[in-house]
Order: sequence, then structure tokens, then C-alpha cells
Amino acid sequence: MSLPVEAAEALQTFQTAAGWEQRARLLMQFGDRLPALDDAQKCEANRVHGCESQVWLVGDLRDGHWQFKASSDARMIRGLVALLLLRVNGLSAAELQQLDLPEWFNQLGLSRQLSPSRSNGLNAVLQRMNELAR
Repeated sequence: MSLPVEAAEALQTFQTAAGWEQRARLLMQFGDRLPALDDAQKCEANRVHGCESQVWLVGDLRDGHWQFKASSDARMIRGLVALLLLRVNGLSAAELQQLDLPEWFNQLGLSRQLSPSRSNGLNAVLQRMNELAR
């Protein structure tokens, strides 16, 4: 499965980062660039369950390809979700189901910093994407 252009650019940026501190800064920057959801979208129906932090996700199917928007009240999670969105936006439902989430974060050099609860939360976001795509 080929990488979307923005995901490939993010991957290049993270792979050239010098260590965890620089990756953490990049993570915050990616999270800060995440387009805000409006208050109406931050409702219970759009909340992702299984995350310790508050995460909201909305999806839109355009010409057979999914476009997701998300937000979180936690800065680190916002960054991780931003990187997830770069990887999944533009995929079909079938491609979305094939995504290897741990491998994506491993390629970014972030897998060792994903605590079990963060990992579970990101898996919950991906699971919610797949539910929306069904």
C-alpha cells in the first residue's frame, strides 16, 4: 500500500529527527496543525471510546475514499492522531482495514514511546474509523 504524499513527507521528517526530544517536538507541532473540530462535532456520538483522553472523530466518504477529522484534549494524543490521519486520509475502506498501525508508528520512530494506554487509544481510533467505513 503506497503512502499518501503528506504521510511520506511526515515519515521523512521523523526519520531524520535526532532522537526522541526532537520527535516529541515534531509530534506537538503536527498536533498543533490539526484543523479544529467545531463544538457541534465534539459531541458524544463522535467521541472515541477506549481512549483515556477525550478524542473525537468524524469521517466523510468522498468518491470511495475516506477523509477523517479528529481532535483531542491531550496535546500528545493530538499529535499522534494527526500522524494517523496523514496515513489514513484518502484510503478506501478496504485499504483502511489493511493498515498496520504499529508498523506505521514504528517507521516514524515513535513505537517505543507509545505506552500501552496510548497504543490502545490509537487502536480504538482506527477501530472507530473502520466502523465508520463499514
